[in-house]
Amino acid sequence: MILACHNICKSFGTDVILKNASFHIQEHEKTALVGINGAGKTTLLRIIMGLEKSDEGEVTFARGTSVGYLAQMNMLSSGRSIYDEVCEVMRPVIDMEQSLRSMEEEMDHAEGTKLNELMERYHQTQTHFEQMGGYAWKSEISGILRGLGFTDDEFGKPVDTLSGGQKTRVALGKLLLSAPDLMLLDEPTNHLDMNSVEWLENYLLNYRGAVLVVAHDRYFLNKVVTKVVEIDQGHVSTFSGDYTAYSEKKKKLRQSQLHAWQNQQEQIRHQEEVIAKLKSFNREKSIRRAESREKMLDKIERLEKPSEEISDMHLTLDARIESGKDVLSASGLSKSFEFPLFENLDLEIRRGEKVALIGNNGTGKSTLLKILIGQMQPDRGSVTLGTNVNIGYYDQEHQILHPDKTLFEELQDTYPELNNTQIRNTLASFLFTGDDVFKLVSELSGGERGRLSLAKLMLSKSNFLILDEPTNHLDIMSREILEDAVSLYTGTVLCVSHDRWFINRIATRILDLTGQTLIEYLGNYDYYLEKHEDLTRRFVSADTHSSGGVISSSNVSHLAMSSASLAGTDSEGKADWKKQKQELALARKKQARLNETEEKIASKEERSRQIDDLLSQEEIFTNLQQVTALGKEKEQIDQELETLYDEWAELAQE
Repeated sequence: MILACHNICKSFGTDVILKNASFHIQEHEKTALVGINGAGKTTLLRIIMGLEKSDEGEVTFARGTSVGYLAQMNMLSSGRSIYDEVCEVMRPVIDMEQSLRSMEEEMDHAEGTKLNELMERYHQTQTHFEQMGGYAWKSEISGILRGLGFTDDEFGKPVDTLSGGQKTRVALGKLLLSAPDLMLLDEPTNHLDMNSVEWLENYLLNYRGAVLVVAHDRYFLNKVVTKVVEIDQGHVSTFSGDYTAYSEKKKKLRQSQLHAWQNQQEQIRHQEEVIAKLKSFNREKSIRRAESREKMLDKIERLEKPSEEISDMHLTLDARIESGKDVLSASGLSKSFEFPLFENLDLEIRRGEKVALIGNNGTGKSTLLKILIGQMQPDRGSVTLGTNVNIGYYDQEHQILHPDKTLFEELQDTYPELNNTQIRNTLASFLFTGDDVFKLVSELSGGERGRLSLAKLMLSKSNFLILDEPTNHLDIMSREILEDAVSLYTGTVLCVSHDRWFINRIATRILDLTGQTLIEYLGNYDYYLEKHEDLTRRFVSADTHSSGGVISSSNVSHLAMSSASLAGTDSEGKADWKKQKQELALARKKQARLNETEEKIASKEERSRQIDDLLSQEEIFTNLQQVTALGKEKEQIDQELETLYDEWAELAQE
C-alpha cells in the first residue's frame, strides 16, 4: 500500500465536504477520483498533498514514497523556453553528463595515478548515468512534449508567453518526466486534443508508478483506471473496475439503497399510524402498547436518503420551427493566419443530422465554426444557410456572455419577453438559486459559465445548434444530461468536441479536420476509430460511402438481438405478473380483514359509550335489574374489544 487516507473530515463553514473519508491505493494501481463539481475532489487531492489541512483524519504514505501533483491551473513563470523548463526535471542527469564530458577532457591530458583515478571515477559516474537513463533523456523529453501536443517548432517558445492551458501541459510534461511513485492528476485531459489524450492513456497504462486521477473523460477513465473512488454527499466509497463497471455498480447500489430507504420510510409511516390508532382507542392497555412502539421507533437507525441518480439540472432543447431540408452549404472555404489552416473546404449539412467536427488543437475547428456563423470572414469561399434556419451558438470561451451583467440581466436582456419568475425558474433549473442570480458573469467559474450558456441555448429554441466544446468544465452528470438533451433534439447539430464519449453518444456523422482538409466518417466515434487510419491515408474514397451499408447491417443485427432478448424474457414476465397478482390478492384480503376489524372495534366502542350514557340516567341506575344486565354486557364488550385490539395489532404489524 502506497497511500492510505483514514477518516478525513473537512468542512467549509456549515458546508460539510468530506465525512470520515477513508480509502487506500496500492503500488502501481491506477485509480479515478469521481464526483459532481463541488463534491470535494480537488480539496481531497490538496489535503493528500499537504496543501490544505483536514479537520480530522490522517494521510499516510509508504516510507520513501515520492509524490507528484498536477493542479488544474499552473502559472509557470521562469523565463525559460518550453524545452529548457522541462529539462530542469533532468538537472541531476544533465549535470552528470557535463561532469562526464569534463572528466573526458581531463583524461586526455592526465597520466599515471591521476589518470587511473579519473578512469575509476569516470566508470562509476558512467554506470550511475546509465542507470538513470542518461543516454535517453533528450529523446524522452522530446517524446513527452510531442505526445502532449507541442511541435518541435514550439520547443523554443518562452513559457511566460504561453496560455494557461499550454502551461498546464508543460507542468504535466515535467511531472511525467519526474516519474514519482505516486502521481495525483487533477483534470489532466482538459487542455489536450484527442491524439494527446490517447497518447497520455497509453503512457499511464505503461507507467510503473501509482496514479490517482480526477477526470471527466469517460473514455480515458475506462482505458486507464482499475479502481474508482467516489465522493458522494461527503461520503467516500471504493469500487473495483473501470468507469463503466463503477457506473453499473453505482446504479445497482443506488437502487438498492433507495429501495431500503423507501421500505424503512414505509415501515416508519406504518408504525406511526399504528401508534396513532392505538392512542385513539384511549384505553390503558392500548396506550401502553403505543408507548412501547414509540420507544422501539426511536431506537431505529434512520437510513439517509441516497442521492438522486442525476443532478437537479434540467435541460430541454426544442426547435421553434422546422428548417428546410438543406441547413448549411459551404463551398471552397480557405483560411490562413501565419500559416494555412484549411484550403477549399466543402461542407453540406442536412436537417436532423448531428455532426461532430474533430481534429487536433490548432487545425482551425473553432475558426471554421466562427466562419459558418458569420463571426469571421474566410479568405475565400462562401457559406449559405438554408430556409428558416435559426442558429444557436455555444462558444467555448463564452464570449457571448457579458462579464459586467448579472446572471439575471444576461437572460432578461437576451429574452425580454420572459417575466421575472420565468427567468428565475430557468436559472434554478441550471442550479442557480437565491442570490446566485445576482452574481456578475465575471465572477463565475468555468463550469458555471457553461451552465449559463446552456440556459441561454435552451431558451433560444433554435433549430440549428453549433456547439464549440460544450462539455468543457461540466462534470459527468451534467455531460450526461446534455447528451440526453442533444440526442432527443429534433433539430440539427454541428459540434466541436474532444469528449469522445459525448461524440459517440450523439454523432451520426464525423468530420475530421486534418491536413487542411475534411475527412468524412458516416457514423459515431466507434466507427471513426474503426476506419480512421485507412481513411486518413486515402482521404474520402468510395469506401467511405459504402460504409453506410455496414452501419445499417449493424443496426439490423442489434435490433434482432434486442428482439431475441425480449422473446427470452417473455415467460419470465408472465411469471412475475402471476406472482404480483397473487401478492395483490393477499394484500386485498388482509386489508379487508383489517377494515372489518376496525368496523367491529368502532361498533363495540360506540355500544360501550351508549351503556355509559344509560348508566348515568336516573331511571336506569335506580333499576337494579337493568344495571346488572348492562354491567354484564359492558364486561362482555370489554373482553371482545381486548381480543379485537390484539387482532388489529397483529394485522397492522404484518
